[in-house]
Amino acid sequence: MYDLIIIGGGPGGVAAGVYASRKRLKTLFVTKEWGGQSVVSSEIQNWVGTIAISGADLAKDLEAHLRAYAGDIVTIKDGVLATGIEKINSGFKVTLDGGETAEAKALLITTGSTRRTLDVPGAAQFEHKGVTYCASCDGPMFADMDTVVIGGGNAAFETAAQLLAYAKSVTLLNRSGEFRADPVTIERVLAHPKMTALKNAEPAEVLGEKFVTGMKYKDTTSGEIKEIPASGIFVEIGLIPTTDYLGDIVERDQLKRIIIDPWTQQTKTPGIWAAGDCTNILYHQNNISTGDAVRALEDIYVHLHTK
Repeated sequence: MYDLIIIGGGPGGVAAGVYASRKRLKTLFVTKEWGGQSVVSSEIQNWVGTIAISGADLAKDLEAHLRAYAGDIVTIKDGVLATGIEKINSGFKVTLDGGETAEAKALLITTGSTRRTLDVPGAAQFEHKGVTYCASCDGPMFADMDTVVIGGGNAAFETAAQLLAYAKSVTLLNRSGEFRADPVTIERVLAHPKMTALKNAEPAEVLGEKFVTGMKYKDTTSGEIKEIPASGIFVEIGLIPTTDYLGDIVERDQLKRIIIDPWTQQTKTPGIWAAGDCTNILYHQNNISTGDAVRALEDIYVHLHTK
């Protein structure tokens, strides 16, 4: 019986693992792979304390950090997935994809999410060559360039706002006739002189040679195919939380994000906490996931020592 099982090997899970070791909570750390979504980024410029780092190097650093502190306190099982969780009298039982099970008094879920990908010709070909899914990671590389943002929700408008700080221009393409972002956010972003937003604009093709050179889209009101020159295409069409394996052990919202108390990160199921992109938080970034996971770990420690 472990004190804690942490599921997920991104920045949040690793931060919690380091804190669990330092607080001497007997912990099982389970992850399929290290690093989270950012592992595919060629250069991350907003990881606090590091001027620039590739996603692959960040993943290596995260693993090295946890292994350096794990000792005999944190048992690491990587290359495996958690496939199910059930409540037992003494806590929880987690089943892994090889059939092995483990039990713990508390759980921390940090399995993150995956981004919905753009499914048009050229999108896969030019990923990391102008097509990106992380403005906070890659945006500054497109300073003084024409950029396109695909999406119409808060994430798309927040990405546009980031890009406006350094891009030559930002054009937002929204499939429908209405934006889904908050009205105040829409008004603020659209007021910028470098900003253009197009409704009823359905992405049709990413153009390029070695790197992205533009975007074709269909005007769904007229049926006309139009073209925009751009060096960077930022895709913000939603996240898919990695939470299906949880079943109904925790409450999730309509988007399958785990509902948490932002004060403690605890779910509505006593004994289970969650942090990062798999939860119903407003913003999604590595630094935020890390802080949320540390907050969860602090609360877990108090919970285990005041029972």
